[in-house]
Amino acid sequence: MDNYQTPSSSPGRPDDNSKEWKLIEKVIHDMQGEQRRTRRWGIFFKFLTFAYLFAIVWLIRLPSSGLDLPAGGGYAAVIEVNGVIAADQMASADMLIGSLRDAFKDEQASGVILRINSPGGSPVQSGYVYDEIKRLKEQRPDFPVYAVIMDLGASGAYYIAAAADEIFADKASLVGSIGVVGSGFGFTETLNKLGIERRLYTAGKNKGFLDPFSPENPEQTEFWQGVLKVTHNQFIEQVKAGRGERLADNPDLFSGLVWSGEQALELGLIDGLASSSQVARDKLNTEHLVNFTHQRSPWEEFVRKFGASVGHGFANMLTQQTLTLR
Repeated sequence: MDNYQTPSSSPGRPDDNSKEWKLIEKVIHDMQGEQRRTRRWGIFFKFLTFAYLFAIVWLIRLPSSGLDLPAGGGYAAVIEVNGVIAADQMASADMLIGSLRDAFKDEQASGVILRINSPGGSPVQSGYVYDEIKRLKEQRPDFPVYAVIMDLGASGAYYIAAAADEIFADKASLVGSIGVVGSGFGFTETLNKLGIERRLYTAGKNKGFLDPFSPENPEQTEFWQGVLKVTHNQFIEQVKAGRGERLADNPDLFSGLVWSGEQALELGLIDGLASSSQVARDKLNTEHLVNFTHQRSPWEEFVRKFGASVGHGFANMLTQQTLTLR
């Protein structure tokens, strides 16, 4: 009889039922499964990347603002002054001036209502907006500007309001705070208690006079107080130029105090007690209010918030001296 061997029992090849062959099959099966999973995840992440890019493009192309204008015109152009007045905020000079220019260019608008709810902020930003209102009114003198203070119209916010033809508020609104503050912190005693030595190298003997880790120098403090006084006087002059003889003769008027709307009316800081809708009806003869306030696009707002750093803000709070109208 011939000595014939089947392929499964050929030399060098394990039996189909052997442990070695089953192990090989399992390894091959696992590798195929891993490849399938890798392909699925690859497709998923490609789809996710595509969706992310599509969302970015959509947000970039999305208009930052749109005006729902009533037919026939004759509406009040509302511009919101909300929150802190600063270069990187919604109530920045760039945002507010752009809104004002759009409103003044609109032939169908009957006038502007500055709807204010702000504690103030940068004297520079406030001054830019004040000056732009005055400039635009010279170009279109028949286009009235009214300021309506809601919960709060203080400091730099009142600076802006003073450029309006008339100012209105609620009887419980907080108005005024015509003053300037320079704020910061001092940590010299803390460093001494911790045994930390401050090393500050400058070129110019006064270069580091705002350093919170160095002791105050009386001469430098006097100088800084002078800077605040000059800024305060500028603020006062602009308020007087805007309000004129309507201001009461009160020694506390420019002391930085804040008053209720009812008190502010007696002091001549405002001209009446009214809401935005009431001003639109009584002064501009319209029921329609159209918001002209420039807004950041969703993408711009996302990038701004994404790039914000809590640590950076905390460091600024501890180490930077700030000058604000309050």
